[in-house]
Amino acid sequence: MLEIRHLQMLSTLDRLGSLAMTADELNLTASAISHQLKELESYYDITLVNRRTRPVTFTPAGRLVLQLADNILPQVARTKADIRRLAHGQAGRFRLASECHSCFDWLMPILNVYRHEYSDVDLDFASGFEPEPHQMLLDGDIDLLITASDLPIDGIYYEPLFTYESRLVMSPTHRLASQSVINPTDLAGETLIAYPVEQARLDVIAKFLEPNGVTPKHIRTTELTAMLIQLVASERGVSALPDWVASEYEKKGWVVTRPLGVGVYCQLYAGVRESSRDVAYIAGFLGLLEGIKKP
Repeated sequence: MLEIRHLQMLSTLDRLGSLAMTADELNLTASAISHQLKELESYYDITLVNRRTRPVTFTPAGRLVLQLADNILPQVARTKADIRRLAHGQAGRFRLASECHSCFDWLMPILNVYRHEYSDVDLDFASGFEPEPHQMLLDGDIDLLITASDLPIDGIYYEPLFTYESRLVMSPTHRLASQSVINPTDLAGETLIAYPVEQARLDVIAKFLEPNGVTPKHIRTTELTAMLIQLVASERGVSALPDWVASEYEKKGWVVTRPLGVGVYCQLYAGVRESSRDVAYIAGFLGLLEGIKKP
């Protein structure tokens, strides 16, 4: 019999001290407030409020109910607010994955701003090394994918981010370091060090070697950019990285870079499901991405 409306009424009555003022605040009539109070007291056969005092006072039983109201009503208010945020896409779980395994340098500042603006969103990360990340996006296993592959899949929307150049990275003492440009056949006898993704998703293979019928001697993989650079610097092989990543290590003198032929250029995208594109916390993240410049 004791309901949320009773707790709200008694809490308001305790704060205002008047049945009439309580009725005004709750947009009810004074008789409706009086009826609620009588209904509650009749059900439990006990007096809760001393009506003859000005302002009204509460009996020990009434104070007990007020303690319950003090505990319950703030939780109810928070839950209602959470429900409203969920309904308007301002709260939820946001799962992000990136096929660009060196993108976190420029993503981190964006993520920091996003966490501040969408503090009710549980931001999570999925592995970018999955074999079919686009299908994961379509199936709802992730909500946003940073990718260089805008595969024409119904139900996926791609937000263009920026264009980058994929450059060959090698030790300063490597035999190819003396060349100003790298030709496809130059890599036929080389070990290619790459991230552990399908070969068809590697820019250097898909856009440079495969179209020219060239296959590297061996492909060695590592998930960490720092380990990849270390392997290249110690002449365990060569690699191809986005220009903004490679330049950081080239400035330190650890490696040198050269263009692949006339240049291998790639477009980076943020992919989301069409059905969730207008969800507030996803649209908010896309809005932050729109403002980025090439690293």
